[in-house]
Amino acid sequence: MIEMIIDNKNGNVWDVSEIVSSITWKTSRVGRPSSLDFTLIKNALYEEKAFTYNNGDVVRFRYNSANVFYGYIFNSDGGKDEAVKIKCYDQIRYLLNKETYVFANVTASDIVKQIAKDFNLKIGRIEDTIYKIPTMIEDGQTLIDIGTKALDLTLINSGKNYVLFDDFGALTLRNVENLLVDFIIGDGSLMTDYQLKSSIDESTYNRVKLFKDNKESGKREVFITQDSTNIARWGTLQLYQSVDEKMNEAQITQLMDQLIKLHNRESKSLKIPAIGDVRVRAGSYVPIMIAEYAINQPFLVDECTHRFEGVDHTMQVDMKVIS
Repeated sequence: MIEMIIDNKNGNVWDVSEIVSSITWKTSRVGRPSSLDFTLIKNALYEEKAFTYNNGDVVRFRYNSANVFYGYIFNSDGGKDEAVKIKCYDQIRYLLNKETYVFANVTASDIVKQIAKDFNLKIGRIEDTIYKIPTMIEDGQTLIDIGTKALDLTLINSGKNYVLFDDFGALTLRNVENLLVDFIIGDGSLMTDYQLKSSIDESTYNRVKLFKDNKESGKREVFITQDSTNIARWGTLQLYQSVDEKMNEAQITQLMDQLIKLHNRESKSLKIPAIGDVRVRAGSYVPIMIAEYAINQPFLVDECTHRFEGVDHTMQVDMKVIS
């Protein structure tokens, strides 16, 4: 059952559950806020004369008593006809603001907390990401890019993958392994179709070459690790980048080992249209079982789009392998 509430922030709270249709809830794991799009029917029988909606109003959406979306109206598009299209975003939308930060010896968790405090955002469960980032200087970058960079550095240096999202009105940071759902999508379970893609065209590297310029000697120091077996299979796919001049050889070797472990593999992505379940969202870690391709492992959800139309609830899940 659909429950949609609009809060005007002035004491007026409206239940519009009976006058909304074509509801779409979309979540993305990286770089974008969650969105809720729906159509509101003007002058419906259920609508009171005092009812109004404005940009900035709070929208709460629940489905079958489960909390789904808490956000704010950012766009309304109406005309002469009775239908008004409303677009809402959650708190992540405010992370598109730009700012300058200088961080030293802090965790990604610390960075998220600092940004939330500075921009008056409500936070929920923030798991300790443990790895301390030596330095991060971000000049005029979006807050979401700053947070994403911190999480990328954490993944590279610790092997732990965390996701930042808004959980019904509270910024939340979780290890994806703690977001494993307790059901399977696949043969005979929710899935209605699938499309599997395997690639070495993006983010696959079997040779890592790091360098730093030694100011004392005036020479460039180069460090290399590679997988000769995969080079023979795929050709040379090289990741070439600089490292902090303060890093010692042991630290650089550790970084190379993490990078080759992370990138020396095919990327596998999967698109699954399925019967909807609101427990699945971007950042979820979902067990997938498809016998035809001998798939029986968890995938990380990159994007998920839920559609609610009458009694029908469907979803499109875009995933990638993380193990």
